[in-house]
Amino acid sequence: AVSMAGVTIGRVASIVVDPITFEAIVEMKIDMEFNKMPVDSSAAIYTAGLLGEKYIGIEPGGAPDYLEEGSVIRLTQSSIVLEKLISQFLFSQSSKD
Repeated sequence: AVSMAGVTIGRVASIVVDPITFEAIVEMKIDMEFNKMPVDSSAAIYTAGLLGEKYIGIEPGGAPDYLEEGSVIRLTQSSIVLEKLISQFLFSQSSKD
């Protein structure tokens, strides 16, 4: 799902890896009623619940110009991997002892 302010506004259509930069390229289909999104909006991957279901959260910017079909959101943030956080916490606790 793609959401903004807790409201589902679209869906992820596809995810591929750029063979040159090795970055994920995510294509999203946003509902027409939310098509006036500022060009400086940002996107982050979040985890919903304990089962690890992922969704994309869009934070609208304040620019006067809007994203158009095929536009790229440059301000992005990857998801936090829970296993890495737990292992970092455990490692930091064991190094204190």
